[in-house]
Amino acid sequence: MAIQLRPLIAILLFGAALTAAAPSPKCRCGPAEPCWPPEPAWNALNASIDGNLVAVRPFASVCHDPTYDLDACQIAKRMSNESLWLSANPGAVQSANWASLPQRNETCYIDTHKSLPCGQGRISLYSAVVRKTEQIQAAVRFAKKHNVRLAIKNTGHCFLGRSVAPDSLQILTHHLKEIAFVDDFRPTGSLNKSCGSAVTIGAGVQLKELYTALGKKNLTAVIGASHTVGAAGGYIQGGGHSPLGTWKGMAADNALEFEVVTAKGDLVTANSFQNPDLFFALRGGGGGSWGVVTRVTIRTFPDPPTAIQSLTISSVNSTAFWAFIEAFHVGLPSINDAGGSGYYFITPSLNVSTLSIALFFAGHQNGTIMASVLDPLINLANETFSPSSVVALRFQAPGFRHVIDQLLPGDSDTTGNIVRIGSRLVSHKFLSSRPGAAKLTSALQNISTHFPSAAMTGHVVSGGQVARNSNLGVAVNPAWRRTVTHLVSGVSWPATAAVEEQREKERGVTEVMVPMLAGLEPDMGAYLNEADAYERDFQKSFWGGNYGRLREIKRRWDPESVFIVRAGVGSEEWDAEGRCRLW
Repeated sequence: MAIQLRPLIAILLFGAALTAAAPSPKCRCGPAEPCWPPEPAWNALNASIDGNLVAVRPFASVCHDPTYDLDACQIAKRMSNESLWLSANPGAVQSANWASLPQRNETCYIDTHKSLPCGQGRISLYSAVVRKTEQIQAAVRFAKKHNVRLAIKNTGHCFLGRSVAPDSLQILTHHLKEIAFVDDFRPTGSLNKSCGSAVTIGAGVQLKELYTALGKKNLTAVIGASHTVGAAGGYIQGGGHSPLGTWKGMAADNALEFEVVTAKGDLVTANSFQNPDLFFALRGGGGGSWGVVTRVTIRTFPDPPTAIQSLTISSVNSTAFWAFIEAFHVGLPSINDAGGSGYYFITPSLNVSTLSIALFFAGHQNGTIMASVLDPLINLANETFSPSSVVALRFQAPGFRHVIDQLLPGDSDTTGNIVRIGSRLVSHKFLSSRPGAAKLTSALQNISTHFPSAAMTGHVVSGGQVARNSNLGVAVNPAWRRTVTHLVSGVSWPATAAVEEQREKERGVTEVMVPMLAGLEPDMGAYLNEADAYERDFQKSFWGGNYGRLREIKRRWDPESVFIVRAGVGSEEWDAEGRCRLW
């Protein structure tokens, strides 16, 4: 059955004409150009993927004229912050700003007035809503043949907008939900070498789904803490930090095998025995740059007993609050050395500032070690703040799955907001002395002054086994092996903000916020999945000394740059949207 192309093309022609780039072999084809695939070509692609090609509009288009639909709009508004619903929708991403394209003045926000035009923005024109590997292969070959920009959407959980691209063909992997356990995994080509207990997951499996399946078998795996994230997508390919990282390393460290559709449309296996260069790149070289991963096999472990400590303090005294933040960072290396991992949230305010900490000690049968490193901090909190301002809870969980039930309550995350973030990795060495903690605290305080609404999140997800895996031979930024905390902050703006206000906020992240953190340790870097989308010198920041090798692997496996994403390997040769080569 032919898909209906003409109404979509009519909507897009004007916006496409504004791109100003004339047809050129240096550029991807756009819908206003003669090289754009004609309707019969799109219909042939649709037939080749069993009718799973859909024409895409931003999900909020039903709330805007001339396509306003009251019933559909009410549903879209009700679901606009539900991460699982957004994951499955080809016309949605988890951070609403990445659906927009300010350069064309194309926005389509759910809450703006219905009379405002709904622009296509960065949302793909078509989506191959794939359900099997052969459909992915057909879509990749079509994009390569017709020089059409590709975008891979797993869940749309990407703070750098890598799962969208203007005038593109999307491959949506959401429906690839395979989960298969094996007690004795033997990689292809390994001559029966055993890697032990493992699970193979399809590209569309999301973290909560995997945790649920693992829990039924009293197992766990090194994966993250979000409903929204797809375990086999950019998460693991970007390195994948985890609350279990201190115990067992990063997600990429625990990947055993990938199946991936390459730029030629071939399905290949990548592991330590077959295509080891591609295996290296897929373990930390960044999602969307190497191919479309169809499945990945990762190690599993018996679900460990876990000791847990939470601490929340609130203060109206800014001086006391920031002094406690410094004291916490002074003690953080010792907490991490004792096996502690987890998260903390700093929310400064002119009224009441708060610090919330949740720490986990996986594999600990009791809280003795945890108490030895945390009791001094809790005592300091009780001495500094009033009793009503300090809440400390400590308990023992029989398995990590009980922690996940607390971290991931319900069935969905609250997303769909507008946010731009910046981040930095902070080393164990830097925080092991009071001057380091004092300098970091000063930087955080300065950020709170320049960006009054910006909260800060610390991820204590390294140290321990992450550090011990420094010679494992993966593409993960070597700075992770020295890291004690991964700090993230961000800014947001209302959907009604003028373009210049948006750009001012974005410039603030790149030109003010990130330099404040980066100046502390110029030789560290940032986590490529949670960083400034326009990180300066991203090659060094995201991959350190691994970038040269990754660039060579990219040339070998994808010489025509079929797969290009923002701030990904090889993207320096392309414009910001991956449409035209710069040289």
